[in-house]
Amino acid sequence: MAVNTTNQTYGLWINGVWKEKTEVLEVLNKYTQNVEAAIARSEKKDVDEAVEGAKEAYKETFSAYDRYLVLTNTARLLLEKKEEFARVLVAEVGKPIRDSRVEVERAAQTLEISAEEAKRIHGEGVPVESAPGSENRMAFTLRVPVGVVAAITPFNVPLNLVCHKIGPALAAGNAVVLKPAEVTPLCALMLAEVFKEAGLPDGRLQVITGDGAEVGGWLLENQDVKMFTFTGSPRVGEIIRQKAGLRKVSLELGNNSATIVHKDADLDKAAALIANKSFNNAGQVCISVQRVYVHQDVKTPFIQLLKDKTEQLQTGDPLDETIDIGPMIRQAEAERVEEWVNEAVSDGATLVTGGSRNGAFYEPTILSDVKREMKVCKQEVFGPVVGIDTYATIDEVIEQVNDSDYGLQAGLFTNDLAFAMKAAKEIEVGGLIVNDASAYRVDHMPYGGVKKSGTGKEGPRYAIEEMTEERIIVLNL
Repeated sequence: MAVNTTNQTYGLWINGVWKEKTEVLEVLNKYTQNVEAAIARSEKKDVDEAVEGAKEAYKETFSAYDRYLVLTNTARLLLEKKEEFARVLVAEVGKPIRDSRVEVERAAQTLEISAEEAKRIHGEGVPVESAPGSENRMAFTLRVPVGVVAAITPFNVPLNLVCHKIGPALAAGNAVVLKPAEVTPLCALMLAEVFKEAGLPDGRLQVITGDGAEVGGWLLENQDVKMFTFTGSPRVGEIIRQKAGLRKVSLELGNNSATIVHKDADLDKAAALIANKSFNNAGQVCISVQRVYVHQDVKTPFIQLLKDKTEQLQTGDPLDETIDIGPMIRQAEAERVEEWVNEAVSDGATLVTGGSRNGAFYEPTILSDVKREMKVCKQEVFGPVVGIDTYATIDEVIEQVNDSDYGLQAGLFTNDLAFAMKAAKEIEVGGLIVNDASAYRVDHMPYGGVKKSGTGKEGPRYAIEEMTEERIIVLNL
């Protein structure tokens, strides 16, 4: 079945072939709101078949070097098909074409990094001989794959985040059952065929589509799934952890990312980076800047700079090469953001710029004079909105940043090394980005949060550690 044709109906990818289903779900073009394609709606028997196929495939030999070759070949093929994948991202996400091309490039790099790591998986020597009575013993550890990994991915970065699940899982020697978001599943389905073209053995990757709650529930019921890796909302993450029992779980959840602009910062640089990393992908990124804390001495000039740079951003048809911001994933989400902004303004926030909605489009919006109990501060907006507050002292701003249920990443603009090191020790996040906004990420760095932002790490090397078990071998000589 060809998988890059508008109005195509996509089957399930099970054991290396397409399985047709009669019941389907529509996938909309997020800009035109026309039907882009239809996807199969899985039944429980399909999920069980996919898991069983993955379990059987896992039993077959798949050497580290073969994994390296498959992942390297897939990365190469993905780059060859960059424009094809980018245009599908534009359609199913509403992501501007320039950003969509970057996502394809990053996805290929994620697979390339995973390929390299496939050849580096190792254990370590353990000096058991140093214990009394064990002088004649030696020991070492091995890292072994967990088996069948269920990967559940979100709508906002539906190619690279899929690769962050599949790449390390395959590199570690596992088999994967992938459930992409039902609103943005097309790139994942296309990628399955690319993996096959690259030489991946049938069954090592299964792609099942359908209602998220249904499919997720059936995966959790299946005890042959040995690990769950999920990116999405804290509510769903908590359900997965509760139902997974003693099985392994890695969760990348929400955030309301903070970035600090200190009085000694390069304000023009800070404003440019924050404008770019607040509104990219219409603010629908876990580490998008949401809360900005600016020192009271530089509040006025910083807000003016941020306003000027934000108003330069262009909103419109994401296929247009000049466009910076496309629509949000659903009109209902844009309406929710509009409601939160209006509520904040009613409660005393100042609208600096933006604040208007047109269908699923929401203007890049800056609010000042926000209060920490407002939804735009306290909860995750996941839209193109930034709230600005001020601070007077370093201790005060660290307390403000930490007053959150989340802790994924934060940003800090300062030339004060003492402040940077104090923030590194005291700000409760998985990552602190100094002299950049919270949304900085490269694909080989460890990425994960604390508190309600989740558990476990992404980044191929670190994900492989999550997706393997350490086994000790003791030799009695």
